[in-house]
Amino acid sequence: MKDDVTLDADQLRARARLLELLDRHGRPIIKRQRGIYLHGRPGRGKTMLMDDFFAGLASNRKRRFHFHGFFAQLHTVAHESGSIDKAIDHLLGRAELVCFDEFHVHDIGDAMLIARMLDALLTRRIVLVVTSNYPPEQLLPNPLFHDRFLPTIARIRTHLEIVAVDGALDYRTRAAHGGTGFAAGCYRIDDVSDVDTAEVVLAGTREIQASAVDGSAITFDFAALCGTATAAADYVELARRFRRWTVRNVPPLREVPPDWAMRLVNLIDVLYDADLELTLAARTALSDLVADVPAIPDLARTASRLSELRQPESAVLR
Repeated sequence: MKDDVTLDADQLRARARLLELLDRHGRPIIKRQRGIYLHGRPGRGKTMLMDDFFAGLASNRKRRFHFHGFFAQLHTVAHESGSIDKAIDHLLGRAELVCFDEFHVHDIGDAMLIARMLDALLTRRIVLVVTSNYPPEQLLPNPLFHDRFLPTIARIRTHLEIVAVDGALDYRTRAAHGGTGFAAGCYRIDDVSDVDTAEVVLAGTREIQASAVDGSAITFDFAALCGTATAAADYVELARRFRRWTVRNVPPLREVPPDWAMRLVNLIDVLYDADLELTLAARTALSDLVADVPAIPDLARTASRLSELRQPESAVLR
């Protein structure tokens, strides 16, 4: 683990627990509890801890997945093989340790797939490290379906040590702006409503209207990208092709349908995990962009991530 970063008490505790998963040669070991479930609010350092741990593993039999990327791959391989179980086997390969970032369950379909994935992991005696904004009991919170996920929650609690990483500070709000990747992007206030659609791009069989395409850079109008029936898997595919993104004409999210806002959440997740440069041109400051938005899961994580972008003083989230 890195020694040049000052960690808070929760982060130090989590780092110590992660190191206990390794033997003296830096290889994962199977214990009664088969891994760790790190949870806490956005920006508390969970992914940093997991990625640092993953980088230091003395093994080439390790896998790291992000929630959206995993399910995009899972559906693709399942379609090709005709079997979810074969797809899970393909993705896990001969892994002896799996890291799973931004673990969340809002959809009953995803919940059933996650249950099967966990069964496969535990059957294989794989060490598992998970990061999540939610403690296990808050996964799949929809009261219509929550009871159906209780056996999986019980398995998580039985086989993983639950460790809170939830200090007082969202470190993204203190990060220096600029740099590379996602952090090289910009959040700007730009009340421009004219959109000249230039090109149609394909994501699988889906056509999406782009405002501009220039080599590895692409520009979308918010309504064209998030106001149509796009999915996280579409963003994952496009993120492999385009390295610099601009999304324009983003209104306060309380003014758009909930599914539009949820698509923006998924888009930011994908771009952040892929560490791609994003310029987001909104009609209002970041604090107002996310204010008074009812019942959108993970919106706090989106706000935290957008706070890393370079922005004028008037756009800062307070």
